[in-house]
Amino acid sequence: MPSRTNAAAARTRRESDSMGDMLVPHDALYGATTQRAVLNFPVSFRPVPLEQIAAHLLLKRCCAEANADLKQIDRAKAKAIAGACDEILRRLAQPNAHGRFPDFMRHFPIDVFQTGSGTSTNMNVNEAIANVASERAGKPIGSKLPVHPNDHVNYGQSSNDTFPTSMQVAGAVLIQDDLVPALEALAKGLRAKAKAWDRVVKIGRTHLMDATPIRVGQEFGGYAAQVELGVKRAKTALAALAENLPIGGTAVGTGINAHPKFAAKVCARLSKATGVAFREAANHFEAQATRDCVVEAHGQLKTIAVSLSKIANDIRWLGSGPRCGLGELSLPATQPGSSIMPGKVNPVICESVIMVACKVAGNDVTITAGGFGGVGSLLELNTAMPVVAECLLESIELLANVSRTFLEKCIKDLELNAAAAATVERSLMMCTSLAPVIGYDAAAKVAKEAFKTGETIREHCRRTGIVSDAQLDRLLDATAMTKPGGKGPGGG
Repeated sequence: MPSRTNAAAARTRRESDSMGDMLVPHDALYGATTQRAVLNFPVSFRPVPLEQIAAHLLLKRCCAEANADLKQIDRAKAKAIAGACDEILRRLAQPNAHGRFPDFMRHFPIDVFQTGSGTSTNMNVNEAIANVASERAGKPIGSKLPVHPNDHVNYGQSSNDTFPTSMQVAGAVLIQDDLVPALEALAKGLRAKAKAWDRVVKIGRTHLMDATPIRVGQEFGGYAAQVELGVKRAKTALAALAENLPIGGTAVGTGINAHPKFAAKVCARLSKATGVAFREAANHFEAQATRDCVVEAHGQLKTIAVSLSKIANDIRWLGSGPRCGLGELSLPATQPGSSIMPGKVNPVICESVIMVACKVAGNDVTITAGGFGGVGSLLELNTAMPVVAECLLESIELLANVSRTFLEKCIKDLELNAAAAATVERSLMMCTSLAPVIGYDAAAKVAKEAFKTGETIREHCRRTGIVSDAQLDRLLDATAMTKPGGKGPGGG
């Protein structure tokens, strides 16, 4: 019977890299360099996001084909690399039994908190591609035949230009394919509510206090406009990521070991594959020494998060109650709200949106710190890239997912209650339309006296005769008060 030591050895194979031999799990598609990183960084046990691994594989495919076009590597080797990339991407697209994380991601195990350049992940991808190419060619895993992870898969490249490039590619594609459609759908849903409720006049509120009338359609039209601006901001973020790819700069931005036309060809292939207009960085030294483009892009994402938090918070306020709150809206009942209070229903979807906004704001702090000089950006290279990439991609995914959830589980089935219109006549701020006629001070006196007596502004004015009944009816027309054209002092 074999010893436990021999049994363990049977589950490993011996690989080597520039530092020497390393035992690797026998069925792992990665090699010695990846295994060193797995052992070196047992930190969060969160791997580099799937979206970036997929983008890195696509980048490697485009690099191999560009190198073949430029006669830098043999066409057969480029084909072997491209075929391996396609095979891995296909297997990464297969979810596990729970429908989420593909089992094949076990071949990309390196922690987010690794070497700041992403070198470990770049080599992980290089080794996996080389080993799949070996499998496809009928060669042993680890043989580095027909392609070598460094000499062929990584030809004309460095971790220092590939990792930031795949970060930007992943972010841009995720914004294009996921976030923009989700925001567009949410904006459309809010716009539909604005149209349906445009004739309903309610009381506006500033500083959480009664203000002048506003139509519900105007209020929801403001929410729709926030999200429509969010679509524009998302596209601005996409452009910041797409227009400045570092690929071609290799180690420090000089392009050593890369063909002068290599980057342009890679960008053209990436654009064709994704539908995003990628362009080579105008200045490779800037593109590799900083992550300013990601700081810029994520600033737009943070603004979107802030907008969503405003909409969600307003809706939960307007839906508060059902009897002792504002009660202007009825939110869909999605789940029991309390383990102790029977029948309680909470605005849980709105709370989810707000928590996502908090997380995106936190990610923005991390990305900003990762871009700081002396923290992440040091001379010719940014060395906080893996965590910057994780935060960027997480924010995009969270915003897209929560936008869809907000629309489907809250906005679509929102109902407007009679309470929305019931408070208009009771508001003391109806006196605002009197000010151009009787003056600000007199109108303020009317409001104070009406509050003391418990009267409405209309009742008080009729009792005191401060203006004629006909004039009063005109001045206190709530619908007219929601339209521009009146005169008088402004304020908040």
